[in-house]
Amino acid sequence: MAEFRFTGTSGSGQTVQGTVYAPNKKAASQKVESLSEKHAFALRDLEERMLFRYKVKHPSGKEVKGEQKAYAEDEIRSALERMGLEVVAVRKALFNYQSKPATGDVIMFVRLAANLLMEKMAFTEVMNLLMADISSNSLKAVLRDINSDLKGGMEAKQAFMKHQDKLGTFTAYMLGVASTSGNMAEIYESTARFLERKDEFRKSVRSALISPAMTIVATIGVFIWYVWSIVPQTAGLFASFEGIELPPLTTFSLAFSAFLDEWIGVLAVVLLAVVVGLVAYFRSPKGQFMAAKYMIRIPVVGPLLHKLNIEVFARVFAILYSGSGENLDVIKVAAEACGNRYMEHQIKTITIPMMMGQGTDLVKAMDAAQVFTPMTLSRFKTGAETGAVRKSAQQMADYYERETTLKLKAAVETIQTFVGLFIGLMVGFLTVLSAETAMIRPSSSDLMGM
Repeated sequence: MAEFRFTGTSGSGQTVQGTVYAPNKKAASQKVESLSEKHAFALRDLEERMLFRYKVKHPSGKEVKGEQKAYAEDEIRSALERMGLEVVAVRKALFNYQSKPATGDVIMFVRLAANLLMEKMAFTEVMNLLMADISSNSLKAVLRDINSDLKGGMEAKQAFMKHQDKLGTFTAYMLGVASTSGNMAEIYESTARFLERKDEFRKSVRSALISPAMTIVATIGVFIWYVWSIVPQTAGLFASFEGIELPPLTTFSLAFSAFLDEWIGVLAVVLLAVVVGLVAYFRSPKGQFMAAKYMIRIPVVGPLLHKLNIEVFARVFAILYSGSGENLDVIKVAAEACGNRYMEHQIKTITIPMMMGQGTDLVKAMDAAQVFTPMTLSRFKTGAETGAVRKSAQQMADYYERETTLKLKAAVETIQTFVGLFIGLMVGFLTVLSAETAMIRPSSSDLMGM
């Protein structure tokens, strides 16, 4: 998210200054307006932190180019001059857009950082080493911005959460918490394992679904081409004979071919409109919510996805849970990390309000959300009764990890069986159709008339 600096004047005439984070200037203005009403100050100026590119000359005469974010060009000039550099040029970047780093690049950064921290290397050295070695420009820009904020005295959690849209909410939160904890290496290691596990499962599910889907689409395409193009050229000849009764599949195929000849343009437009409409709908917040709600109810794959979401929730909960009773933020972060918008919504709107407003215990509040399996609730209940909630959450996550890994293989075999059955039905239909066409026997008078 972009960073904005606001300046205002209080009722007593004092200057008020602060920063807010928002996706655009309009959203930032709304946030500042809310703050001004709450703290009674008048807004004077709102500046966005932009990217500037500069060229400087070292005392040795060597010219160096670089880039830095700032609110104004003067800030860049002053900072460079204080470093004893001669400023040749400073200009605002034409495009301030920063692409999102690839998931694999983020996972690699966390994994390498965890390994280096396990070797007792200082965090500043880890950041400098990885910034110099990482090939992803978008991730390098994020790390450079974080490193600059940390050197400027910003809290680690705030510095990482600024880039939650690039790193992911869970990753940004965990790395921010790790910097202020006494077990940074352990938290980085747990985060790396979690990200690797989630990415591995996502790739497995994707490969299990995409390959069968492409096979089915190709089979349907071949089927339509055969019925629409080949059948009319062979069996269509006999339709002109009087007194010949064509077999049922042949009659159906010829009628279907004639229907396509007449309506193919309309069908193509309707199909394109439906596809575009569905894509637009499922990209909207409501569409994503509905997709997440019904995705976990799909036969075969749905229960696996549901248990993966619960596994992620339990693992994040186990990593962050402190046992001190102040764990509403932990539940919120775990809900956001689980990867299912419907579960996240239920937990945030039912579980957390019940615990905060009504004082309901954790297990009852989780049960009210109606997104957790009976086994999950049972394990959390046992943990709450024995005072080992964190251990129970870890056990639940480990169990579902093993179960989903094993059942994913069975699910892939089941999907492949259904795909094979579908292809068999299509091939059987075409075989019977071809046999019917070969069995048509026009009379000699029909042939002479032709």
